[in-house]
Amino acid sequence: MNKVILILVDGMRADSLAACGEPYVGELLEKSAYSLNARTVMPSVTLPCHMSLFHSVEPMRHGILTNDYVPQVRPINGLVEVMDKYDKKCAFFYNWEQLRDLSRPGNLDRSDFISGQNHGWEKTNAELTDNAIKYINESNPDFVFLYLGWVDEQGHATGWMGEDYLRAVKESFLSVKKVVESVSDEYAVVVTADHGGHSRSHGTDADTDMVIPVIFRGSEIEHKELENVSIIDIAPTVCSIVGVKPDGDWEGKKLEI
Repeated sequence: MNKVILILVDGMRADSLAACGEPYVGELLEKSAYSLNARTVMPSVTLPCHMSLFHSVEPMRHGILTNDYVPQVRPINGLVEVMDKYDKKCAFFYNWEQLRDLSRPGNLDRSDFISGQNHGWEKTNAELTDNAIKYINESNPDFVFLYLGWVDEQGHATGWMGEDYLRAVKESFLSVKKVVESVSDEYAVVVTADHGGHSRSHGTDADTDMVIPVIFRGSEIEHKELENVSIIDIAPTVCSIVGVKPDGDWEGKKLEI
């Protein structure tokens, strides 16, 4: 196990895992190191949270405070740039276009964007999952990021923790299951979210918006509950699994999994 697939379900509250009623959630947790009480960063907004995940610093350090990307004043290498330094093959699969700026041009072996806004979030979640599985099994990359945007869009449309939102969470976990069951034991699978939400919004420091799940599943990963987990701890832990050194500017810690 020295490769990683990072699956991020946008807007997935930690308490939605039990509430969605999908049996695979329990099966996955029983074989994983996980926290259902991890914390994201403020502002709890999609692009700042993703930048913090990939660059292992708080938003005030990387400077992205809204969903509009601006160049970093003091640039930090992100997870993909670190992987590229060690000649690791990386790929992105996503349906929200702003995530193109999570890595610098030229560092990805494959970038697969299908607009959820133009082609439907549920449909593109499924298409990207299938595309990622096919690519992984054909190309054997070292790191793959699979972003599933439907849950967040459903939260904004009909409300967090409502019936339609929970159906989107359930279907997203079936995508997770499909990935786990379709790839080799070389891969650890990380499942997380960027933020939660309340009513039809997010972005506050309330627990509804800040608490996220973080799950590490792999053949060499112990079953345990993790404590004091932050979204900025994910990148250093991914580096540990792959066997590369994290960037010296990163502030997150490697989790003991």
